[in-house]
Amino acid sequence: MSFSESNKFSAEGIAHIARIIDQINLGIWEYNTDTKEVKWSSGFYSALGYAPGEIECSYNFFFEQLLYYHDKQIFLKATHHPRQGGSPVAHIRLLTKQNGYQWFESTTQKHDAADGPVIYGVLININALKISQIRAAEAEFKGNEIGRIAKIGSWEIDTATMGLTFSTEMYDIFELNTQVKMSVEEAISFFEPQFRQVLTNVINDALNYCKPYDIELLFKTAKNNVIWVRSKGVPVINDHGKCITIRGIFQDIDSIKRRGITLQSSINLLDDQNKRLQNFAYIVSHNLRSHSGNLKFMVNLFEEAKLSEERTEIFSHIKTISESLSATMGHLDEIVRIQSEISRERKLVDFETIFNNVASALHTNIDRTDAVINTDFSGCPQVEYIPAYLESILQNLLTNAIKYKHPNRSPVINIATQKVGNEVYLVFEDNGIGIDMQRYGDQLFGMYKTFHQNSDSKGIGLFITRNQVEALGGSIQVDSTVNVGTKFTVRLV
Repeated sequence: MSFSESNKFSAEGIAHIARIIDQINLGIWEYNTDTKEVKWSSGFYSALGYAPGEIECSYNFFFEQLLYYHDKQIFLKATHHPRQGGSPVAHIRLLTKQNGYQWFESTTQKHDAADGPVIYGVLININALKISQIRAAEAEFKGNEIGRIAKIGSWEIDTATMGLTFSTEMYDIFELNTQVKMSVEEAISFFEPQFRQVLTNVINDALNYCKPYDIELLFKTAKNNVIWVRSKGVPVINDHGKCITIRGIFQDIDSIKRRGITLQSSINLLDDQNKRLQNFAYIVSHNLRSHSGNLKFMVNLFEEAKLSEERTEIFSHIKTISESLSATMGHLDEIVRIQSEISRERKLVDFETIFNNVASALHTNIDRTDAVINTDFSGCPQVEYIPAYLESILQNLLTNAIKYKHPNRSPVINIATQKVGNEVYLVFEDNGIGIDMQRYGDQLFGMYKTFHQNSDSKGIGLFITRNQVEALGGSIQVDSTVNVGTKFTVRLV
């Protein structure tokens, strides 16, 4: 054989190759598009589990009985593909004798013969490979779906280049297009300022000391949505114990975190309310025992008294004790009523209207002290609230501002509303005598707690106000300076 003919096989060689092809279940077929004549090799039959001649060798039988109906268009497109551009390949399913439908790879080539165009094809069983690919694709799809549903993405830092790679889910959490590439520094810039150094430190510790980390941080997406996320990183080390890669997960935990924060706030509120309830029960019990003891003592004295003058004096003491007992019972009733009215329907109430009602009721006190009251309800003119509660809150705060005015100046009271997001605030500020917050701050809202020498101080107003505010899910904060004034910031909703 000459060098120029080294790429040609002899007839004997070709026959030997054909036998090898048949033995490895590689099928060869031939189809004349003009005469419709079909030929199948022994390997073609064997690949399908049949002996030669056991099934009909025809184009119609192949197309209608063996080829899976969903794959017909794929096969036709590959079979009638123009000769230019190489040999088209199609993955199709054929019905085998023993194993149902199996995946095959069909490669075709056109050739112009003397009796018309002929299509040659090679058929290879790729079922095991195809099933593995399908399972891998399904596993990847399930993994991606789990990541999407759980809002978990994966990331990786190559320590050699400090290159950062993201999974598709990472881009979803960042609210970025998948074409965007970022450095580690750029990714850190998405976190809220107070958390950037925290993240930088744990990444550096992972790089330098191979320390894993798992932290929760506030994060701002590309669309300016601020959410809570969990970032977990695990160093991958080489044989020398050096970190070569950091791999990690990134999870959107905003709804979980905020529910947790809300739950903790509720727990703290319940704990605080429980402590105040215990304190309230103790105070009421103590006062009732005190009243009943005094009353019993006076009744005994009254019974033992002989003179009319003594009985008259003792009876006046009994009357005083009775009035005090009645006031204590009234306070108890007020606190119980606050809790029972929580379920009352909230209404859209107007701050200006409620304030005018309160100012009208207190006009004598306002005029007597020459109080100047400035109001600005433009920040939030209305609120969904229980009207009686809002009126009581304003009345208690206004009464206190007048009652505890500075002796050397007329009261100046500023009342305003603000809306921050979905929260409504009532800000109440006066220039009165103020409160020593270091000394009395933790007792300010206690029942029967008084901090000034006013004879008409009862220590019940702020206790009731706080109960009303917190009963509806709000909070109240106090800032005060002695001889300067006091500022109440009430979050109503």
